[in-house]
Amino acid sequence: MTNRGEFEKVNRSSTSLYGARKLLVCGYAAAAHQELLEFLKYIGLDSIPIVFASDKDIDRPLKDMMARADRSGMGAGSTIHRAIILSGLTEKEVHTLIGGYRQAGGPEQLWAVLTPISEGWPLRQLLEELEAEHQAMKQRKQASDR
Repeated sequence: MTNRGEFEKVNRSSTSLYGARKLLVCGYAAAAHQELLEFLKYIGLDSIPIVFASDKDIDRPLKDMMARADRSGMGAGSTIHRAIILSGLTEKEVHTLIGGYRQAGGPEQLWAVLTPISEGWPLRQLLEELEAEHQAMKQRKQASDR
């Protein structure tokens, strides 16, 4: 997503995406934190720093969340919408992560790449945008399947 409602294709190069290398994990129960870490190790991406967002972080700017230390928020469950926001990964790593997650049969969740625009947004705003985009894509798919 480059601007409100606009997507940009992620290729498979070694080009790093915007921002510091980090994952912002939202909406995971505390018990699922370790499972995610084990999955990242399995697919060879366990060197990526991770921040776990809690319900109290919903109105914090993404920029502030991404500035937190690795593993901050670990062990504090969350009931907000399940999502992972990617920052600073290579395009190839994005495909490895999302493809591996889908292949492993992980629960449905939203995915986003941090942008210069979205980093100033509160987490709530990004999650609302992602959910609206997800619903619009589902409706388009349903219409094309008819």
